[in-house]
Amino acid sequence: MAIITLTTDFGEKDHFAGATKGAIYSELHDVRIVDISHSISPFSIPEAAYIIKNAYSSFPKGTIHIIGIDSEINPENKHIAVKLDDHFFICANNGIMSMICTEISPEKIVEINIHDKIQTSFPVLDVFVKAACHIARGGTLEVIGKTIDEIKPIKNIVPYVNDDKTQIIGSVIYIDNYGNVITNIKRNFFETIQKGRAFEISARNNKFKTIYKKYSDLVNFEIEENKRNDEGRGLVVFNSGDFLEIAVYKSNSATVGSASTLMGLGLMDTVSINFIKT
Repeated sequence: MAIITLTTDFGEKDHFAGATKGAIYSELHDVRIVDISHSISPFSIPEAAYIIKNAYSSFPKGTIHIIGIDSEINPENKHIAVKLDDHFFICANNGIMSMICTEISPEKIVEINIHDKIQTSFPVLDVFVKAACHIARGGTLEVIGKTIDEIKPIKNIVPYVNDDKTQIIGSVIYIDNYGNVITNIKRNFFETIQKGRAFEISARNNKFKTIYKKYSDLVNFEIEENKRNDEGRGLVVFNSGDFLEIAVYKSNSATVGSASTLMGLGLMDTVSINFIKT
C-alpha cells in the first residue's frame, strides 16, 4: 500500500486539506494518507523544510511527500518532483528542497510539465495529487517532467562563518509548539568550527556557555525538588534533529513562558556563537 504524506500551511479551518485527501482517494483507493502538519506558518519555507527534514526519514522507503507551501506556479516558482534517499517529494521549486538536501544529494529531479493537461487554480489538489498518484502506481518521474540538475537554493540556510573561524552567525528557522527556538546551526557544523574551544552563544541579550545533552541536564537532582526553581530557566541543546535549539525548561507560554516569548526571539532572528581563543 502506497503512503502519501501531506505538509501544508492550509490550517484546519478551511476545506483545502480535506479536499486534497479526497482527490487522492478518488484516484487511488488502496493508499494511506498521513498528515505531517497543516499548521505551517503561511508561506514559511524554512519552517516547512525543517519539519519535513525531521519527519520524512521515519517513513518507509518509497513514501511520497506532498509539500503544499507557496505552490502557485509562476515563471520563478515552477513545480518539481524529487527522488531523494529513496523517498519522493512533490513541491514548488522555491528553495524548500535545498534544506532537505543539505546532507544527501537528490537521485533525480524533474520539473513537472503536466500543467497543459490540467486546468487548475489549486495546484496542490490538482497537479501535486496527479503527480503523487502517478508515482504511487509505479510510474517514473520522467513521464511527468523533464530532468533538471539543480534546485533553487533557500536564503539564509547556511550559517555564516567569519574568515578566522572565531564566529558563527546563524538564524532562527523554526519555533516549535513549546516556544523553543531552533536555529540553522547543526551539530556537525558547530563541532567542525569549534575544534574543542570554549564558546558563548548570544541571542538578543541572552548568553549561554553550555550546550546540554538533554533538557533535564539543567536540573541539579541533588537539590530538593521544591527548592530547585528550574522551570522557566533558559538552556541550549542540540535537539533530536541535531539542530542547535534555545529552550526554556518545561516551557509554557501561559505560565513560565517560552524561549520565544521570554527572549523575544522570532523567525529569522540572529543567533551568534563566539569562540574563545585559548
